[in-house]
Amino acid sequence: MAGATSILYLFAVAIVGQALTPSTFLTTVDQKRLTNVFKAAQPYTDAASAHYSILGLKLLGSPVANAKETCKTVTSLVRPDDVASLYHASAAAAALGNCKVTAAGAEALLGEAIKDTAPVVDIFQAFFALKNLGLKVDNAKVGTALTEAVKKDDTPLSYGYAFLVAAELPNENKMFDSIEDIIAQADEVDDKYLQFEGGLYVTSLIIDGAYKLAEKAKKAPTLSADKVMKFANYFLSRKHVHQLRAACQFVSVSKTLTDNKYHIPVAVTLASPVAVSQTSSVVQVRVTNLMGGSLGDLTVTADSARHLGDEAIVLSKKPFTASKTDSSLYELNFMQTKPARGFYKLTISVVPKKADSRLIGTTGAEVEVKVTTQVSVENVEVGVADKDQTTAARTTKPQRQDQIQHPNKAANAFEADYHQKIVMKFQLKEKVSGKPLSAHQTFVKMTNQKTQQEIIFVAETSGDSYKFDLDVGARASDFGHQSGKYSMELVVGDAVVENPFSWTMADVNLAFPEKTAEKKSGESPYTKKPEIKHVFREAEKRPPAVVSMTFTALVFLPALILLFLWMQIGANISNFPMSMSAIGFHLCLGGVFALYYCYWTHLTMFDTLRYLGLISIPLFIFGNRLLSSIAARRKGEK
Repeated sequence: MAGATSILYLFAVAIVGQALTPSTFLTTVDQKRLTNVFKAAQPYTDAASAHYSILGLKLLGSPVANAKETCKTVTSLVRPDDVASLYHASAAAAALGNCKVTAAGAEALLGEAIKDTAPVVDIFQAFFALKNLGLKVDNAKVGTALTEAVKKDDTPLSYGYAFLVAAELPNENKMFDSIEDIIAQADEVDDKYLQFEGGLYVTSLIIDGAYKLAEKAKKAPTLSADKVMKFANYFLSRKHVHQLRAACQFVSVSKTLTDNKYHIPVAVTLASPVAVSQTSSVVQVRVTNLMGGSLGDLTVTADSARHLGDEAIVLSKKPFTASKTDSSLYELNFMQTKPARGFYKLTISVVPKKADSRLIGTTGAEVEVKVTTQVSVENVEVGVADKDQTTAARTTKPQRQDQIQHPNKAANAFEADYHQKIVMKFQLKEKVSGKPLSAHQTFVKMTNQKTQQEIIFVAETSGDSYKFDLDVGARASDFGHQSGKYSMELVVGDAVVENPFSWTMADVNLAFPEKTAEKKSGESPYTKKPEIKHVFREAEKRPPAVVSMTFTALVFLPALILLFLWMQIGANISNFPMSMSAIGFHLCLGGVFALYYCYWTHLTMFDTLRYLGLISIPLFIFGNRLLSSIAARRKGEK
């Protein structure tokens, strides 16, 4: 029944998506780093830096050194004619406490800044400057101006400022209804984060203002628990911020999400090392709010632990035990279930012993651990064999007198030349269970003892064993043909191997063949090479000129005979039409034959085709007219 419940739970998680419960929080290291960010702004050169620095330190509970001197610095930075300067200086003074900022004409200046046509940020700064300075505020005027201002500028940032102002007004609940519409404009990233355009400062300002306005209205903000968790994940993903204004607002919203009446995200973090083994079998998780504070007495349960390789469930509904020394720390002896080596994802749920509806993200929290094991190398065989395998390999086995057993080294060195090969076989097994193990990194390293040159090879799996064959002759180039004594080391490592090792197994004397063509030492491969000169074959001896002339005469002899016979018979050329088309056709036809002759003697194919294209146009026109005239004449004779 428990197994079926676990399967259904995992199926539900797969449908909903990845876990939204934060797996980190603002640790003491994070808070110290942020404190240093705020302190780095000193000495202050402008009111804005002083404001964000002093307020950030106050939110983190870190006192400001030399408060009186800091107060004098803040008052000296005030520009009485600038609304932003008055706001930042008054906010810094309020955060310091026992510090008062005075500016002549400030009340009139700030009052005039609150108007219907003013930007929302000006109304925000003027309103809080009046409050910080202890001056009179016309709340009705502020409410009216704020309503008109957000109509003209309805960006999320403007509403963030408006939420913070509305949270301080006595009867301003109209802005509360806008929270849902503004939250809907947030962008979702990777189904895990929600953020607004503008980054960390804008997003934290809006969420901070929304919760403060909800507290004023005494109504829960219209944010679903999933959206709150996605905003919290986004804030924590930006906890390494170094920009002063964004860092201050980030700390402010983090404190708001740890202390409000409606939503408090739960962070479940792995507090122990990720590796779990027989010697370190306890998994510790820390359950806190975003600032690392305790959430009181809780019941923490490991709903399931799933192997990330074969998806096997190794435990279900296993309760954690509360630590006696830390109220936020919970422990589980993970090795009691005897899990196989590998990576596991624990799904954790949290239930407060005293009901608290504010806690969200109490189910589906995930942490990853890995179960490691110690490995041993056994059944080691190292030897030398001939390439053709006709000679049995000369090996050293653990069963023999000269055995190789980890971590010992072979007593005698092996000898191998380029007609032979080095052969090695071994097995990796878990020390506790004795089961065969396959490691991700299994190398054989050969090191020249003289030059310290290292050549690394991969040992291949063969069933439950590993094998390594080194063909000395074929691998000579890898060694640079450097014969000599080499140390042979076996290197084994894996993410789940608790005792990775590098074992010097033996010394091997390798004899390589000499290089066929040695390069000069120190010669650069980019130097100029000698010129390559081609030698062509000498032309064959030509026949005598008499033979060539005789052959030519014989070629033209049929044409001469034809002309002679025409003269004897009496050829009739009177019918030759003496027209332009007839003369042009025969001239073009003769030009084609002349072009063929030129092609045989000196023209290229492309030149010949170009000239032939030019001659073929008049040849076609003259030929067409000549044939048409002959056909017409014959028709007339009939």
